[in-house]
Amino acid sequence: MKNQIVIVEDDKEIREGVEIYLRSQGYTVFQAENGKEGLAIIEREKIDLAIVDIMMPVMDGITMTMRLREKYEFPVIMLSAKSEEVDKVMGLNIGADDYVTKPFTPMELMARVNSQLRRYNRFQEALNKKEEKERSYMIGGLEVNEDRVEVLVDGRQVKMTPIEFKILLLLIKHPGRVFSAEEIYERVWNEKAVNTETIMVHIRNIREKIEINQKEPKYVKVVWGIGYKMEKQM
Repeated sequence: MKNQIVIVEDDKEIREGVEIYLRSQGYTVFQAENGKEGLAIIEREKIDLAIVDIMMPVMDGITMTMRLREKYEFPVIMLSAKSEEVDKVMGLNIGADDYVTKPFTPMELMARVNSQLRRYNRFQEALNKKEEKERSYMIGGLEVNEDRVEVLVDGRQVKMTPIEFKILLLLIKHPGRVFSAEEIYERVWNEKAVNTETIMVHIRNIREKIEINQKEPKYVKVVWGIGYKMEKQM
């Protein structure tokens, strides 16, 4: 079955240009000119990835992403102008997986789309995979179950995006080991690191979800100037 993508962009020329390239790659494409229309399509169709512009009338991309993240886990790639740096970071904070800055080349966007869908499809396969022996990792009150793609903190289930889960899984499988942002990117994205600032944002999101006190974190620690590690617990 073809992956289905929704393009949410108020500029018709950009919308239609992106659709042409996506269809040439074999994707099924839906178009929306604002966030409200985009959400309606997502409710109606089985969407595997959304390309969402930040600045749009009726409903902007930030609001749309916040609302879809209440129910859906598929990847979101945000389109932003260079002047929208603050909004771009906000987008990553509220659940976007990647962003592309305008003006962009079709090849750059296609590479991001293909990369995000590869990871999402593998994530979905992991959700559906059933094994007799489950792989589960526990440190203190934190438990990460690789087979059920589930995170528990003191017995309470915590919802993670696919990228957040992969980063947390990498760290908890190697407690005490320090990973640089570049290494985390390359292991999670399976490609050469090109945008490691997203790692900082994802780490912050993870800590907000699993730490009781972010100023004195128990689990995910920053090793200044080097990277990140999962603290060993007794």
